Amino acid sequence: MRPDLSIPHLRERYLSGDLTPSALVELICTQMQAEDSLQDRHIWIHRLSREQMLSYAQALKDRDPKSLPLYGIPFAIKDNIDLAGVPTTAACPSYAYTPTHSATVVQRLIDAGAIPVGKTNLDQFATGLVGVRSPYGACRNAFDADYISGGSSAGSAVSVALGLASFSLGTDTAGSGRVPAGLNNLIGLKPTVGRIPTTGVIPACRSLDVVSIFALTAADAATVLAVAEGPDGKDAYARQMPVHSEHALTPGQFRFGVPREQDLAFHGNTEGLPQFRAAVEHLLALGGVPVEVDLRPFLAVATLLYEGPWVAERYASIRSFIEASPGALHPVTLAITAKGIQFSAPDTFAAHYKLKDLEMQTRAVWEDIDVLLTPTASSPYTIAQVEADPIQLNSNLGYYTNFVNLLDLSAIAVPTGFMHNRIPCGVTMIARAGEDRVLLELASKLHARSVSTVGATGHAPHLTSSFPDASHTSTDCVQVAVCGAHLSGLALNHQLTQRAGRLLRSVKSAAMYRMYALPGGPPYRPGLVRVGQSGAAIEMEIWTMPAREFGSFVAGIGSPLGIGTVFLEDGGQVQGFVCEAIAAEGATDITHHGGWRNYLAAPK
Repeated sequence: MRPDLSIPHLRERYLSGDLTPSALVELICTQMQAEDSLQDRHIWIHRLSREQMLSYAQALKDRDPKSLPLYGIPFAIKDNIDLAGVPTTAACPSYAYTPTHSATVVQRLIDAGAIPVGKTNLDQFATGLVGVRSPYGACRNAFDADYISGGSSAGSAVSVALGLASFSLGTDTAGSGRVPAGLNNLIGLKPTVGRIPTTGVIPACRSLDVVSIFALTAADAATVLAVAEGPDGKDAYARQMPVHSEHALTPGQFRFGVPREQDLAFHGNTEGLPQFRAAVEHLLALGGVPVEVDLRPFLAVATLLYEGPWVAERYASIRSFIEASPGALHPVTLAITAKGIQFSAPDTFAAHYKLKDLEMQTRAVWEDIDVLLTPTASSPYTIAQVEADPIQLNSNLGYYTNFVNLLDLSAIAVPTGFMHNRIPCGVTMIARAGEDRVLLELASKLHARSVSTVGATGHAPHLTSSFPDASHTSTDCVQVAVCGAHLSGLALNHQLTQRAGRLLRSVKSAAMYRMYALPGGPPYRPGLVRVGQSGAAIEMEIWTMPAREFGSFVAGIGSPLGIGTVFLEDGGQVQGFVCEAIAAEGATDITHHGGWRNYLAAPK
């Protein structure tokens, strides 16, 4: 049995003193060597050395495990995402460069205590769903090395499945964060476009790309998302997700869409339909109400991805490189990407018009359902099969995934079982933009009913760490952390009390924030910015208010402030006031006061 690297398990060991980050690094190194001796699955493009990993571990030496949500948690990074000082290749050696700064998402994870362990193999330039289009070798499935891992985030999925990392980062443009999850018994979260900034990520189709999360459980994915999300002031596509855009699913009332049977395709996989029907039964047992959905408009959207100008967007992403060095590309990657030059500006507009027409047709579906359920991948394939028919089989794998990004939807792949050959299978739940946490919570419940182990580790899933049972919380109330003029007795506190707000308790944030007095407005504009290891604990209050009032409260919050996840000194998380990092430029740093009240009371 491989090590249990789930976040709750490691956190429990760190808090008890049973484990240190340096000891964890030694464990990871030992596990990697053991995996090497078994079979080369071509997981890594660049594996960090023991000394490099230890440098991250030793940076945590004087930190309290309670103060950082990802203290000592090992993670892997798809090699189209920058890690400072380590080459980024996108699986093309001639393209490689060594960044001086990490991608925003990577730096946030490191600041929260996570330890990077390596850069993972991928379909070159994130073009493919198979995991074999790489000069570093075809990445092999965690359960059977003859089968594909899925792609393009191939090594990211396999590293987590084999217990070499607690979670990993991938990217997803057409299913690259979901197909490998489905084929390796993992949770694969494709968040809403812009929820996680893509600064420092090599684009495939920049308008569609997201950073995806592979995890052992939905709870682990939720923990990572809370650290990773939020604008960074650099990515023009990044956006703050308002909390009130998400709603709880009530057992016996949530409605899930099921494609008409004539719209389902399993491409010769005779086990696909029974497996999917079993997942439907699980959702029925959770209190869901099935609604038949005509999938044809969604499938029509999917055809646009590789037949329209989004291929030209792929070409544009690496235009100067491909024109200078076409021979450097994998033959299949070149054949797909080079088609992008064929599309004209009129073609682009025509495709966008068609997309809008199809989007209008799909919009009505969301009036009747909360989530749409589909298989994740229609059929597993061997590496030999894919190499013999690389285009069609790749297309088959995208049957249920290609439309999601084009329609600005959120999605999560959930393991639901195994086929007779022991290759995992699963389903994907899809929802509207901004509904990522709704999907995570439902995925956790479905996962609990469906499988008994996570990845290929042999360990049972920790399924209850981050999702409180609805019977123990009020679904009619929302908690919010305030740190400025909304504090009790201060100028804007009436905005809470007028909405039947009630003070629950006074708290301190985790020691990972800086507070600024923002310029250009009245003196009640503090900004709380997450910075990681250079931060401090800030005094706050937790208030609760009726959920029906929360929307109007959030609507009154002006830029650069917003509502996001705030980490607390006791290790908990709550939604609260946060500030865009760019607003700190020119603002007065008042962190040393420890809170807004102290700042107001200090001599000026």
